[in-house]
Amino acid sequence: MSVASVIVDVPAKQTDREFDYAIPKKWENVIQRGMRVIVPFGPRMVQGFVAGLKEKSDFGKLRNIKEILDIEPVLNEELLNLGNWLTEETMCFKIQALQSMLPSALKAKYDKGLRIVEGKDTLIAAELLDSFHNKDVIPWKEATEGNQASLFQKEVQKGNLEVVYFVKDQLNKKTARFVSPNVSLTELERHLSTIPDRARKQRELISYFIENYGKVQLKDLLAAVETTHSTVKSLAAKGLLMESDEEVYRDPYKDRTFDKTSPFILTEEQQAAIEPVRKSIEKDLHDVFLLYGVTGSGKTEIYLQAIDAVIKKGGEAIMLVPEISLTPQTVKRFKERFGEQVAVMHSGLSIGERYDEWRKIHRKEVKLVVGARSAIFAPFENLGIIVIDEEHESSYKQEETPRYHARDVAIRRAQSHKCPVILGSATPTLESFARAKKDVYKLLTLEKRMNNRALPGVSIIDMREELRAGNRSMFSGMLFTKLKERLDRDEQTVLLLNKRGHSSFVMCRNCGLVTDCPNCDISLTYHRYNHSLKCHYCAHEEPMPAVCPDCGSDHIRFFGTGTQKVEEELGKILPEARVIRMDVDTTSRKGSHERLLNAFQEGQADILLGTQMIAKGLDFPNITLVGVLTADTMLHLPDFRSSEKTFQLLTQVSGRAGRHEKAGEVVIQTYTPEHYSIELSGFQDYDAFYEREMYIRRMNNYPPYYYMALVTVSHEDLMETVAATEKITSYLKSGLSPAAIVLGPVASPISRIKNRYRYQCLIKYKREPKLKKMLRTILENYQQGTAKNDLQINIDLNPQIMM
Repeated sequence: MSVASVIVDVPAKQTDREFDYAIPKKWENVIQRGMRVIVPFGPRMVQGFVAGLKEKSDFGKLRNIKEILDIEPVLNEELLNLGNWLTEETMCFKIQALQSMLPSALKAKYDKGLRIVEGKDTLIAAELLDSFHNKDVIPWKEATEGNQASLFQKEVQKGNLEVVYFVKDQLNKKTARFVSPNVSLTELERHLSTIPDRARKQRELISYFIENYGKVQLKDLLAAVETTHSTVKSLAAKGLLMESDEEVYRDPYKDRTFDKTSPFILTEEQQAAIEPVRKSIEKDLHDVFLLYGVTGSGKTEIYLQAIDAVIKKGGEAIMLVPEISLTPQTVKRFKERFGEQVAVMHSGLSIGERYDEWRKIHRKEVKLVVGARSAIFAPFENLGIIVIDEEHESSYKQEETPRYHARDVAIRRAQSHKCPVILGSATPTLESFARAKKDVYKLLTLEKRMNNRALPGVSIIDMREELRAGNRSMFSGMLFTKLKERLDRDEQTVLLLNKRGHSSFVMCRNCGLVTDCPNCDISLTYHRYNHSLKCHYCAHEEPMPAVCPDCGSDHIRFFGTGTQKVEEELGKILPEARVIRMDVDTTSRKGSHERLLNAFQEGQADILLGTQMIAKGLDFPNITLVGVLTADTMLHLPDFRSSEKTFQLLTQVSGRAGRHEKAGEVVIQTYTPEHYSIELSGFQDYDAFYEREMYIRRMNNYPPYYYMALVTVSHEDLMETVAATEKITSYLKSGLSPAAIVLGPVASPISRIKNRYRYQCLIKYKREPKLKKMLRTILENYQQGTAKNDLQINIDLNPQIMM
């Protein structure tokens, strides 16, 4: 008997191990490690991954594998081993680690239904039997939402009906109808002379295949010959043509053409930076390079040429970019250089498109994947390089389980494949830069912009002075003047606002009431397009009140500034300006991101107004002015990285100006001009910022001097939440060394989300060999009681967001 050890899709402590199943005879030589199978688990059917194969099991009677879902493994050996590492590193269940490596289309969806227990059909009420005519199972929804729900329930209690669970396969491969000749070219030519003149369309069809002998998609054929399907059917009936359904890929870029580009000649600086990378590629060495180059210094060309060297050597490459900067421009540059060898994976594609791109990689039809965070799990087997652009971006850290950082996964995979990793940024994270200073990473520096272009000149405007001078507008005098100049010169401007919506909050000026979310401890945001108030945490929405619900006053006013409000203001002060707004509301539809950027590139607008999504990745020759309306928004968040994030954002957005022939200018509006992160971003002086910020981090025991772990406890009852957090904190204090700093319990900065109270405990440490074991114990201890008391524990090692 052959046995498969299976990790089942039931994420719980009790099931976080391998279960043995017998392999039926017919699949003995078919099933391999890394395949997905359907197995019986308790009363239901679940999906699982085959983690191992063996001759016999220590258990007596084994249940059989019910079904196999794959012809070949979806996870190769390396990815299975990576799953074990991910489970350890991120404190998740093995099944969660394995599922995170697959596209959504390959993740199981479960359904349940009702089935008559064998031999009990005579005992079931006649009116229910009708529901089962010619069906073995009736869907659960049908049984529970109809008028006979209570009758069904009684039959289940009597044991005459049973609840069955089954796996719904999500895979919807796209097929298309193809037509091809069923006879030789000579036969076709002979038949053409036998077809009467009145059958003109049949003659045209045969003539088409004489000129284009081969297979063609039906819709293309009908368009080319301007005929209908019935003509094709007539010739198929005569045995001349043949129709077949074949699988085709959904191509998100089918309407785009990409003109092939050649590598540029590198500058001396670029040449010096790429040389060590080339050596690593040639000698199959694992190195981590930090490519630190100012905005516009030509980092992308280095990535392209390093990837080219890998592909020429027969290897494969992963190129990661942050989700928001996966603009059409990025895709365009890689498609133009590498053509059909590129697969693209990001959340803007449909589930089907992502599945098709993943299959191209799995089938070894492409050599390079360009994608956001999850593309790090691309199933390549001969990786030659991994590049992470804008490595400082927090979107590389996944905020739900498994809480992995793409950078750590990249380094782990590159170690297995003995290949280099390039981390690129104009504003690297302090952790990465500190590692480069200590030679843990190898530092490659680009200090000059391409063609020695100057960095844009930056003016920092103190908005307090503007207010004192009587300017109550959201635009300073200088920014307004420069906007006007750009309009007159037919040049373009980027305006960054660090938030979305119309206003931050709504307040009654009579009694001071701020409209808060009923489920979360946070104020609601006003959205003008549907005149409603929304919560950006739990999606609660309510209409904008006409009068104050507390005092009845109609003095309700909006406070703060949102993109919609800025757009309105621009319409008043510069009515001739054409504005494109990019925020979550305007880019939520598929393809809208690309459409808006293309319109801006083609000169259909003078001003691109947007949130953080416009701060990076844009490279337009006509942008000569960048305005930052609210530089301070992030400075006041309760997060030790707020200065670093502010500096990074301002430096990145400043880098959008003057990247080509025309010189650029930047205007930064702020209420705290003296803050070092704003002051130094004006000079794009990363080194000075690094020194200043590292001093503060060292004084306060923050990364990179210490590691951190954040434990967040949540429950619907406040006292339960506090009690559990207190227990966890004292357990950690008692077991860790005196060098560890354990802070808490304390309420989270947002103390309630979706009616659940949230408390935190923060651990700062340098070397704590026991910590992971203790955190695992906390998870296991509370997880057993989770079902009983609905307590949730989240553990985040090296958290990126402290909220």
